[in-house]
Amino acid sequence: MAVARERPRRAVSAAASLSALVALAALAAAGMALSGGAGAAEPRPAAVARCPSPADLAAPPGEKLPQKGNRAFDRPEPERALLAAAPVAPPLRGAIRRVELPKGSRKLIALTLDLCEQTGEIAGYDGAVFDYLRRERVKATLFAGGKWMRSHEARTRQLVTDPLFEIGNHGWAHRNLRLLTGKSISDEILGPQRAYEAIRAGLAAGQCLTPEAERRIAPRIVLFRFPFGACNPASLDAVNDAGLLAIQWDLSTGDPSPTQSATAIANAMVRGAKPGSIVIAHANGRGFNTASALPLAIPRLKAMGFEFVTVSELLAAGRAVVAPTCYDSRPGDTDRYDTLFPLKPRSSAQPALVPR
Repeated sequence: MAVARERPRRAVSAAASLSALVALAALAAAGMALSGGAGAAEPRPAAVARCPSPADLAAPPGEKLPQKGNRAFDRPEPERALLAAAPVAPPLRGAIRRVELPKGSRKLIALTLDLCEQTGEIAGYDGAVFDYLRRERVKATLFAGGKWMRSHEARTRQLVTDPLFEIGNHGWAHRNLRLLTGKSISDEILGPQRAYEAIRAGLAAGQCLTPEAERRIAPRIVLFRFPFGACNPASLDAVNDAGLLAIQWDLSTGDPSPTQSATAIANAMVRGAKPGSIVIAHANGRGFNTASALPLAIPRLKAMGFEFVTVSELLAAGRAVVAPTCYDSRPGDTDRYDTLFPLKPRSSAQPALVPR
């Protein structure tokens, strides 16, 4: 079904439905409630954590580079009792692609950055991306894999406690949920939540959090992005039944391709941006020119009147556009990952594409 036909049937009021899903309660706990009207771009200035120093935040050279063949974090996340989550209500079940904003409202846009990590590797951390976002006070939603959180635990603590950033779930080890069933799909969906809750509990126990910080950091993740951007009805139901909103995008930067230059990425962002857009990029070392592109694109977008908010803030400001399936630019285009990245180890004869 074309997006134009989906929109009138399935564009729904996100604020009301999120409240029913306890998602807005999570926002309030995270201190992300909008101030000064929908879409306020600046977080409140109060400190949120005692532990990370400016020196801790700085990224050393080489941290961006993925380490292939490193299996140190391939073990599954230990079981733990998770906070209860209500299934997603019917109007928001499906893949959220963008948000329709009220006529005459602010030009809000959500930048999302994927932090993927597969089995048999340690992915990177593109510190230059976060250095720039912090310097310019630009908000972003970070879809982190559970395995990435564990292999980059210090960085995860910094990101969790930074009010500029919202954490989303990107699966445990970036496995194609279309090909999983039973406990395998449950572990891929719930593994990141277990890691997140354990890391959050460790922050509190280590006295890194101020009282305000503990109130503002969401107790659980409420957003999910499918690995490869690929889903089917069964995996969509599994994600929504776990109380997670499935977040796709309507503006792809193309940054996982090494041939996509910084200028091309920036131009794609500026040309494709619309009020209510959700932009996908990467900060795990596989957004090859993203760090150079953002300083080109973001000032231009701000000059055009766009304000950067988190996905949850964007949802609360308008009406979610929900599709019945997941895709990049047109329905069916992510189905190819069933054969390009099957569950068995990839042979050298298979295409060496860079996963989303």
